[in-house]
Amino acid sequence: MSLTGYLRKLRALWRRFSRWIAGLLPKGLYQRALLIVILPVVILQTTIAWIFMERHWQYVTGQLSASTVNEIGALIDLYEANPKQPYFKSLDQIANRRLLMDIELLQDKSLPPALPKPFFSIIDTALSRELSRQIGKPFWIDTVGKSNLIEIRIQLKDAVLRVLTHRNQTYASNSHIFLIWMFAISFVLLVIAILFLRNQIRPIVRLAKAAEEFGKGREASFRPHGALEVRQAGHAFIEMKRRVERAIEQRTMMLSGVSHDLRTILTRFRLSLAVLPEGPELEELNSDVDEMQRMLEAYLDFAKGAASEAATEIDLADMLQQIKADAERHNHPCKVSISGTPLVTVRPDGFKRLLVNLVANAQRFGSKIEVSAAHEGRFLVINVDDDGPGIPTEAREDVFRPFFRLDQARNQDNAGTGLGLAIARDIARIHGGDIQLSDSHLGGLRASVRVPL
Repeated sequence: MSLTGYLRKLRALWRRFSRWIAGLLPKGLYQRALLIVILPVVILQTTIAWIFMERHWQYVTGQLSASTVNEIGALIDLYEANPKQPYFKSLDQIANRRLLMDIELLQDKSLPPALPKPFFSIIDTALSRELSRQIGKPFWIDTVGKSNLIEIRIQLKDAVLRVLTHRNQTYASNSHIFLIWMFAISFVLLVIAILFLRNQIRPIVRLAKAAEEFGKGREASFRPHGALEVRQAGHAFIEMKRRVERAIEQRTMMLSGVSHDLRTILTRFRLSLAVLPEGPELEELNSDVDEMQRMLEAYLDFAKGAASEAATEIDLADMLQQIKADAERHNHPCKVSISGTPLVTVRPDGFKRLLVNLVANAQRFGSKIEVSAAHEGRFLVINVDDDGPGIPTEAREDVFRPFFRLDQARNQDNAGTGLGLAIARDIARIHGGDIQLSDSHLGGLRASVRVPL
């Protein structure tokens, strides 16, 4: 394999490894920032503790153990030089007064069985190494327990020498204070860092929540605070929100003016037609005026959308029952079902227009209608099913375009304007959701509305 092939393979392995690491890491900004703060501190403390334990503590413990064993060796040399009992008593007094040791000769010439080594055996290791190196005789040590004393037994020629010495003479017993202070100060610093980090992350979270609420068409109150960059982003969001609201207000006012002017002209047409004599031509002209009125209303509904309406909490079950009653008045059987709480926060008029448009589309092409609503996580999903001819898969996105018709040569006299689904999707997206079309279990079309709660 060439060098380029090896490099390509290494890059692919690195990308796979990076994706695996990214899958393990937390997804939230606060959790990631917290990891950035905590992980270096943990690594630093672990490294310092390891170096201290491995170098300083073991070195000091080794020196203290060597000094203790050296003193014991001196006592053994003095005893073996003069093994008489009166001399041993004097030696015991000197060891007790000068070396802070208690020595005793045991008549039992055998050593006890070896004790199990403790989990943290730095004392045993250092003491055993120095006893083997300096004295070279069989020995037995007991460092287990909460006592402040360490017992050492050494096999002599005619007896066993028992030595009791203080634990802090053998190893650095106060070194743990350094570790306690190190971890305590680190804990305090981490708590302070977490508090400051939380205060810095909170404005970003509030900004994201305000943007999400504004995207759902709800009232989003936000006051910029926090770091300079966060405040700049907050002010930019507020300015963007004001520009969007101003544009919507201007468009609504313009459309109201256009609607008023066009309705005035249509009213003149109706008055002019009213004074004309009856005849087939008059009926066709009245039909055209009615069609123009419906197209004007449908276009204004599409252009206005639901952006100017405030979101409030409604009872979805009542709304679905009203839609069901309207469908059954037009001789279309309609079945309605809802699971979960019926209380949802939406723009009432706009959301009802969305559902009415979908049900009207089902009435136009089918004879049987089913409407079901359910909560799926953080989303509300409403399915409108019919038993009509359906829509081909390749045309299911095109039908959401304004004024689009599946068959341009068919149903030209139909009351539809080609804006029903476009208006419905526009309202769904104003709520932060969308509409998707699929096959229905009734054999026709399913329109699925999915909006966040």
